[in-house]
Amino acid sequence: MAQKDASVAELTKNFENSTAVLLTEYRGLTVAQLKQLRNDIRQDADYAVVKNTLTKIAASNAGVTGLDDELKGPSAIAFVHGDPVAVAKSLRAFAKANPQLVVKGGYFDGAPLTAAEVNKLADLESREVLLAKLAGAMKATMTKAAYVFQALPSKAVRTVDALREKQDTAA
Repeated sequence: MAQKDASVAELTKNFENSTAVLLTEYRGLTVAQLKQLRNDIRQDADYAVVKNTLTKIAASNAGVTGLDDELKGPSAIAFVHGDPVAVAKSLRAFAKANPQLVVKGGYFDGAPLTAAEVNKLADLESREVLLAKLAGAMKATMTKAAYVFQALPSKAVRTVDALREKQDTAA
């Protein structure tokens, strides 16, 4: 009983410290394949095989709802502490190479996710790419503004030159 209480406490802590949680079914995967998956996502997440009943209790304790229906069969959870998009991409890539891994759902930003929504999350570009695009858009806007501000005096100078030239030819 004490061991179960410790497991629930550890799972609760993992739920509370995670930015996202991705739930998978690992039936049919070998220990070596699970080790490879753990290594693939180690930078952004911890991957743990869990007991469904204890996980339901821990999720409830942490205020995570909506996972109870998915916690059936052999379950493992990726507790994301880094970029959720990178973890979702890694899980999808691993699942393509190893069809035994099934993404069942998840929990992100205070709401449960379906498997389809986790797949959409994997379709997003990484945080770095999105920030680079934002910076590029901001730079382009500033460049356009600088061009407009530079064009006004430049146009005024050309107009004055044209008037001066016209007066010179008229005189």
